[in-house]
Amino acid sequence: MDRSLMTAAVTMGQLQNKMDLISNNMANASTTGYKSQGAEFADLLVQQLNNLSGKDRNGRLTPDGIRAGTGAKLGNIDLNMNQGSMKPTRRSLDLALLNPDHFFKIGVKNNRGEQTIMYTRNGTFYLRPDQNNAMKLVTADGNDVLDSDNQPIYVPADVRGIKIDKSGVINVLRTDGENFQAGAIGVVNIKYPQVLQANGENIYTLPPLNGLGYTVNDVVEPVGQAEANIKQGALEASNVDLSKEMTDLISMERSYQMNARAISIADQMMGLANSLR
Repeated sequence: MDRSLMTAAVTMGQLQNKMDLISNNMANASTTGYKSQGAEFADLLVQQLNNLSGKDRNGRLTPDGIRAGTGAKLGNIDLNMNQGSMKPTRRSLDLALLNPDHFFKIGVKNNRGEQTIMYTRNGTFYLRPDQNNAMKLVTADGNDVLDSDNQPIYVPADVRGIKIDKSGVINVLRTDGENFQAGAIGVVNIKYPQVLQANGENIYTLPPLNGLGYTVNDVVEPVGQAEANIKQGALEASNVDLSKEMTDLISMERSYQMNARAISIADQMMGLANSLR
């Protein structure tokens, strides 16, 4: 196969992946707690062609020969952990994390009822009626919000008001005027956020860590109540920069157009060569 065709075709596939990544960021520009993703390109196999004679090198400022590659690929996809802006809501169950490396712990159950601990920055929580005249603290998708011991958090059904302090401790005022402490929201510090794997719905999970040389304790660090920094009645906005995403999208479209043109020209050249008599 002609090298120019191979280079352009491979690169176009990777450019499409980058455009998909940008599109996902733009679609989540208003998603609470969303962290944008970015990726850089890396060269694929490169062959060095040294075909210059000694006199051809005289006065040459660039390296000798030609580096002919077979396209480019997306490098590692990076998670941008910059803090998003705070949006006041005055809703008692809207919580925002003020430390950019902190995450809420949630329990996500599969079809067999097995729970997996996952992580999110989206602090939009609700109370769902549960058994034993109590209500459970859950996410918008119905997943359990966990405490520091990975247990669900229950609130009395006769709740009148809820106050959550910066350490995550939940203080409940009951309808009879009694104060009740319903535990504390579990918060963890992700020391290597680039390891996290997006699981959809603004939820992250840990991939198999054995191949990466990490253990769970290397990546996830429990946050004590003294170190937690939670703001009640506010939500963290997405950190997507729409102007940057639009600029990157236009650049990717131009590159895609150029590679498509390269394929067209290579096809024309091969057609001319085949028509020679």
